[in-house]
Order: sequence, then structure tokens, then C-alpha cells
Amino acid sequence: QVQLVEFGGGAVQTGGSLSLSCVGYGEPYNLNLMAWFRQAPGKEREGVASTDLNGYISYADNVKGRFTISRDSAKSALTLQMTSLKPEDTATYYCAADPKWSLRLRAADFAYWGQGTQVTVSS
Repeated sequence: QVQLVEFGGGAVQTGGSLSLSCVGYGEPYNLNLMAWFRQAPGKEREGVASTDLNGYISYADNVKGRFTISRDSAKSALTLQMTSLKPEDTATYYCAADPKWSLRLRAADFAYWGQGTQVTVSS
């Protein structure tokens, strides 16, 4: 089994920065692919950024240039640095992982999920 534990989040004003962290526990092969998703009230869960063990990275268009995903594979740790935050970034952010090797950013492709952490950006 895999357990994903998220840290960070909180409240910030428009233009501010926040950092999210996630640590994965379980068989390493289940953590080949790791990603961040978010879900705002009344909206579908959407991909934010993903990365694989080859170092490939994918970002959603609406966060490119503002968010940076990184991972420490030795520690099964994933980080999301968020800058220039906007009110529309307000959501519950989830860490996700999957044994798949190819890079992707669709919620249905991920088997394991964290409990979520809230990010609130006020105007």
C-alpha cells in the first residue's frame, strides 16, 4: 500500500507565495509518477503539475511560470513551490502517485492520493 502525506498550504494574499510538500510511504515502484492536483468547491479535480523518475515535468497551462514542481526520489518527496498566487488558485491541493512510467496529468491515471491540504488566496 501507499500512503501520501501532504504538508504546507494555508492562506495568503494575491501575489504571495506558498510551498506544499508531500512524502510518499510504500513500495518505491508505486511512486514512479507523482503529481499535484487541486479541486475548488463545485469544480472537478484538475491537474497542476506532474513529474516522473526520468525528470520529465508537465504543468497545467494556468500555472506555468508561477508554480514549480520538484522531487527528491531518494526520499519519495514531492514539492510544489507556488508564486504569484491568484484567488483562482484557491482550492484543496492533493498529492498523487502511480506506478506508471509515462508522464501524464489526468486524475483518472493516478491510483494513490493524499488527504489534501487547503490553499486560500484572498484578493
